[in-house]
Amino acid sequence: MHNILENIDKNIKKIDIDKEYEEALTNTNFKLITSKLKIDKDILKQNTSTILECASEYENCKNCKCLLDCKNKVEGYCYLPINFEGNLTFTYKPCKYKEYIINKHKYLDNIKYFNTPEYVKDASLDKIYKTDKNRFKTINYLMDFLDEYEAHKECKGLYLHGNFGCGKTYLIAAIFNELAKDNYKSCIIFWPEFLRQVFYDDFKEKYEYVKKVPLLLIDDIGAEGLTAWNRDEVLCPLLQYRMDNNLTTFFTSNLTMKELETHLSTSKDGVDEVKAKRIISRIEQMTKDVEMVSKNLRK
Repeated sequence: MHNILENIDKNIKKIDIDKEYEEALTNTNFKLITSKLKIDKDILKQNTSTILECASEYENCKNCKCLLDCKNKVEGYCYLPINFEGNLTFTYKPCKYKEYIINKHKYLDNIKYFNTPEYVKDASLDKIYKTDKNRFKTINYLMDFLDEYEAHKECKGLYLHGNFGCGKTYLIAAIFNELAKDNYKSCIIFWPEFLRQVFYDDFKEKYEYVKKVPLLLIDDIGAEGLTAWNRDEVLCPLLQYRMDNNLTTFFTSNLTMKELETHLSTSKDGVDEVKAKRIISRIEQMTKDVEMVSKNLRK
């Protein structure tokens, strides 16, 4: 008797599932989705309600005008079924608007930023300030560098110095961002803050990356609180490695090269002109010295 009742219950459930599935097929999106899956009908029937949910999200996507108009559970994504080796699974697929944003910023995966301002990430050649003739020399050099680096990859960087707020970092970041779109790896570090992290657990890992990355910008060198240790044990080995391996290095500073030498020679441990000259010699070999005195764009 128990088995008979159990079989009746199964048959009723099967009828309900079949009925739900047949009704769902009247939904245009449901019918389209299931026809493309090419999967066993019994599996589809068991997942009718979930596929209907997908059909609803698919309909939302068809009528959507922008991300702000998104009505799906996860903004910018549509919940859809997939035939994975004969098994039915469900996943979130980005819509065309979300894909555009993902692809637009994908190049950022090729750049690492350590303690740099957020605006640097959006630096673009299209947005650089071009009306001040005092910036022309730097802009022209960087545009030439862009062509040369893509052709040879072994190029001198720039020691770009000038007044506070004239856009030194932004210009170089714009070049790095442009190269990142062609999958060139780069890194921008705000030097004073980078040195303040020498005792952090992950500093060694960061240092190794900075040392070996193909393109590096050491931003605001000369603004750090100098110690003999961070000069001799951090900066000097870093520059030596990059020079020996022909890795392109840029610097920005408010100090001229001569002023930087004075800065590097004097620490709380005393004056050491020889070690300062050694570092300046490496910077001179690795870069072209360019001054840019321009309007303070941060005012």
